[in-house]
Amino acid sequence: MPADAPDARRVRVDGFRLALTTLTVLPVRGPAGVDRATAGWAMRLAPLVGLLLSLPLAGVLLGVERLTSGPPLLACVLVVALHALLTRGLHLDGLADLTDGLGSYRTPEQARAVMKAPDVGALGAAALVLVPAVQVAALLACTLAGSGGPAVLVAVTTARVAVTAACTAGVPAATTSGLGATVAGTVPRGWTSAAALLTAALGTALAAAEDLPLALPAAAVGAGLLVARLLRAHAVRRIGGITGDVLGALVEVTTATVLVVLSVSL
Repeated sequence: MPADAPDARRVRVDGFRLALTTLTVLPVRGPAGVDRATAGWAMRLAPLVGLLLSLPLAGVLLGVERLTSGPPLLACVLVVALHALLTRGLHLDGLADLTDGLGSYRTPEQARAVMKAPDVGALGAAALVLVPAVQVAALLACTLAGSGGPAVLVAVTTARVAVTAACTAGVPAATTSGLGATVAGTVPRGWTSAAALLTAALGTALAAAEDLPLALPAAAVGAGLLVARLLRAHAVRRIGGITGDVLGALVEVTTATVLVVLSVSL
């Protein structure tokens, strides 16, 4: 065994711990130090964290749906609320900040200053209402069609694939400090494609097991990542690169997109 194998294993373990502490509210002790190698593994493992998050969310959806009468609106609202709780609301905060920054139509430096401001503007507040509302409505449609559980798994996992994609080589950081600077360019090319294919395959297998349309999961994963890429490219043009807020916004927008596509009736 190579002499550096223990160090490489430690970096992977630290990366997973960093992914958990960054992307979830789980009381996991993060690594003592964070370098770009550790950050790279954290971003590579983000889809796995998304899958782990999706399991209790799908369980809540199915459990509340069975325990309540009428349309499963309450179950869908609780799932979206729990998703925010399990991520400490950081992704929603990023969504609001990025929306305000992009909507300011100022220089990159000024737009980033708007994003750092503690208050939330009108556009950011609208995003905080509309994007979760779209998630609830689309998840409700999926649940009524009998695909609520698989939809949660595919949407939440794909949203973290979008985070992995944002950290691939060639995507710059907006600043020289902060989360964006730590993770930008740390993921090798090709990792995102593998994660996307595995997520689509998981969705297709779940669809086959539930006798649901087999084409939708792959289409939803592709659409979600396409929208995420367009948003990411716009953020790079307008604010200079990725930040922690950009990553958070990508999670929320990708989740909504995937759920919308999965709600389509074929």
